[in-house]
Formats: sequence, C-alpha cells, structure tokens
Amino acid sequence: MKDTNAMKSEIINDRILLERLKKGDAACFEILYSKYSGKLYNYILSISKGDFYVAEEIVQNVFIKIWEIRQHIDTEGSFSSFVFTVGKNLYLNVLKSRLQGFLYHDYVMEHASELENSVEQEVEFKMLEEQINTLIEQLPPARRKVYILSRIKHLPNREIAEMLQISENTVESQLTKATQFMRKNLMPYYKLITILLLSSTIC
Repeated sequence: MKDTNAMKSEIINDRILLERLKKGDAACFEILYSKYSGKLYNYILSISKGDFYVAEEIVQNVFIKIWEIRQHIDTEGSFSSFVFTVGKNLYLNVLKSRLQGFLYHDYVMEHASELENSVEQEVEFKMLEEQINTLIEQLPPARRKVYILSRIKHLPNREIAEMLQISENTVESQLTKATQFMRKNLMPYYKLITILLLSSTIC
C-alpha cells in the first residue's frame, strides 16, 4: 500500500511540475532534470552495454527535447515512462545511424527489392548492437578512441586530431583501417542491417 501511495504521490508531484513547466518555469525543469536524468543515464548505459558517450549525449538530448515540446507534454500520463520512451527511441536512432555508416549504397540499391518487412526490429537491433560493440572493443586502443570520437561522437577530424594531439592524416588513416575492419566483419549482417533500415519506423 505504501508503494502504491508513493507512486500516486510521485505522479501528482510530476503533474504539478509539468503544469508549471508548460508555462516556462525553468526551476521546475531543473527539478525534473535532477529527478530523472540519473535514472535515464543508468538505463541508457545499461542497454548500450556501458557506452557512456552515448548515455551522456542522449540524456542531454532528451531534456532539450522536453524543454522544446514542454507545452505539448501530456500531464496526465507517466512522465517517467515518457522520459524512458524518448530516451530509448533516441538510442535506437543512434544505433540506426551507426549502422548506416557500415552500409554500401550500391548494396542497398541492388538488394532493396529482395527485402522482407516482417522483422522483429528490437531483437535484431540488439543482436547487431552487441556485435558492433564487440568489434569496436577488438580495435587497437588508439584506433578505437579515434573511431568512437568520429563515428559515435560525430566529431570532425580536425577536432579529433587536436584532442588526441595527432595529425589529421593519422586520424584519417586510423578511421580508414577501423572502417575496413568493421565492414569486413559485418559483411554477414549486411542484408539484415538493410532490412532493418528500410523497414524501420523509429521517429
């Protein structure tokens, strides 16, 4: 009974905060951020197998989006569920974007007519995510760092070079070798990746 009462109280408190947030109350936004950002970070960290780069980025993007759409948030629903749903969708979009980097355009065009639509997307994404993370971990440390900064953090080569104190040519060379390695080892998954990308309905 206490747990149920606590949940009801939390929902009511969130509704009050959201009502004020809809009116542009920045203090209420800060309260909601403090209340849920850590939980969301841990959730994304869990489903991304410890990818703290992505977890940090998604938490920031989720709350930026919340602020941008604050006037349209449903105050009657569970804000907690809303936060986790938005975070999960953003994570799947990150994963989809990451997968797109491994695809050859010609391959997609050549095989598009052969693709099927009945795919359990979330299960397949999870399998591919685990395979990609495993391959990233197999890269040499310096190459892995360059690859993460470029393909996951989306930093430009010049910024990566300055951050790691190496030349842009070295960055390009490391990226080329890393990409070749990833493509070679993901070759058996290309048709599945293409199916997922063409059939995905992630918003």
